[in-house]
Amino acid sequence: MIEISQIRLPVDHDDEALQRALLRKLRVGPDQLRDWKIHRRAIDARKKEDGGIRLIYTIHAEVVDEEEKILAAARSPDVRPATQVIFAVPQVPAKDTQRPVIIGAGPCGYFAALSLARAGLRPIILERGKSAGPRARDVTRSWRGESDVDPESNVQFGEGGAGTFSDGKLYTGIKDRDGAVRFVLEELAAHGAPADILVKGRPHIGTDRLISVLRSLRSKILELGGEIRFETRLDDILLENGSLRGLRTAGGDEIEVSKVILAVGHSARETFEMLHDHGIAMEAKSFSVGARIEHPQSMIDRSLYGPNRDHPRLGAAPYKFVRRGRGRKARSCYSFCMCPGGLVVASASAPGLIVTNGMSSYARDDANANAGFMVEVFPGDFGDDGNPLAGINFQRELEQRAFRLGGADGKAPAQLLGDFLKGVSSTELGKVKPSYRPGVILTDLRECLPDYVVRTMQQAAAGVAKQIKGFSRGDAVLTATETRSSSPLRIIRDDTMQSPSARGLFPAGEGAGYAGGILSAAADGLRVARILATA
Repeated sequence: MIEISQIRLPVDHDDEALQRALLRKLRVGPDQLRDWKIHRRAIDARKKEDGGIRLIYTIHAEVVDEEEKILAAARSPDVRPATQVIFAVPQVPAKDTQRPVIIGAGPCGYFAALSLARAGLRPIILERGKSAGPRARDVTRSWRGESDVDPESNVQFGEGGAGTFSDGKLYTGIKDRDGAVRFVLEELAAHGAPADILVKGRPHIGTDRLISVLRSLRSKILELGGEIRFETRLDDILLENGSLRGLRTAGGDEIEVSKVILAVGHSARETFEMLHDHGIAMEAKSFSVGARIEHPQSMIDRSLYGPNRDHPRLGAAPYKFVRRGRGRKARSCYSFCMCPGGLVVASASAPGLIVTNGMSSYARDDANANAGFMVEVFPGDFGDDGNPLAGINFQRELEQRAFRLGGADGKAPAQLLGDFLKGVSSTELGKVKPSYRPGVILTDLRECLPDYVVRTMQQAAAGVAKQIKGFSRGDAVLTATETRSSSPLRIIRDDTMQSPSARGLFPAGEGAGYAGGILSAAADGLRVARILATA
């Protein structure tokens, strides 16, 4: 198999153009090409005017003649052997021993369970929330204002984790040296995710399709001998001489177990506090806070794709920005979890808090684009006393402030960008209508965000507007607060992936501070499971 990269074609190229370009790169005729497939497709929109957008393809091809001769004849760094590493799922003989337990049914927990189930170890998953269907109904009721947030069944807790109510983004910056990332993508596609996640440069599943994918993954884990206990919250760990010997659930049940993967999400505050009480090694870490910003998706499309904006090969335009403030101690300000054609959604994990996030369907066809407009915060910002839970307390304070501003009916504080930049309270919406439900209260976000966060966002806006035309329009809407960008702490693990404070406890995924997003969390779950299976 040969990999051919950097095949650049106009967005409106015909069906035969790709094969012609492939043959030119390989310097072979059609009779020498046995088979080929698209391995990756990305969009280059840097020269969008006059139809300048290009699609960039990476192709895997099989040839009739000896590969070495064709590689030599091509004389190009873009033509090389296709070296795709296949992730090695652990293969251990089934034993009549304790079954490993996984805490959390998010992407980290589910892929760890899938791996262990295939190894014949019959894992048990404990998930504090509900399965995807009942969970979605609980969330919808709270969004409509028909009920308070259920502390056990919400956007943060339940089957699929926080990513169930997102865009289902599958981007990651981590290296895939062991094939874990590709393994996750192929498994998701096999379980009902859109097939194009295997080739798109920035793939996504869409919230509307995630539930069926989760159900399929659940069925496979059960078929392989795994067990999933929903509405079962971990309440305590049982230790003996520095090693794990069991778990206690909120229902009072005790489970004897010596190997546990801790795959809780970034909002499992009670679990973090319980572990801290046991002296489990952890540390506060940096994360980000800010607000969701909404613009018309049509404006973003026009800014990023120009005359090609309606081309079916492009879809709704995503954006990404990073701006660094001025001065030696400047903070980075960046876009987070950008949702083209999406909604801003309520994402609190308990009553009395306002937390925002973004969500898109697979079609990405809602009126607004939204993204987290985020600013770095560091442990020194929320306490330098060495308390690893300080970040949680900092998040909670901001979320409570936002709730007080929004009122008891759960509305979120919002401000027009123009007013935000001037430092005055908003009193009236413009053409951009906020999508947050159950609604927003116009105010001044300085009432719920730290001054240094507000200043950094204000400084960044002008620079972002140079990159994205129209970004600084006065009636763009900021809705606060976005505080759950990543875990505010890291649970320490050693080279064996175990906690040095509790042998047999394997911290993993986003909540433990080792991932950021669906794909990296799932890959971390696979890697930790492989270590556990052979320990």
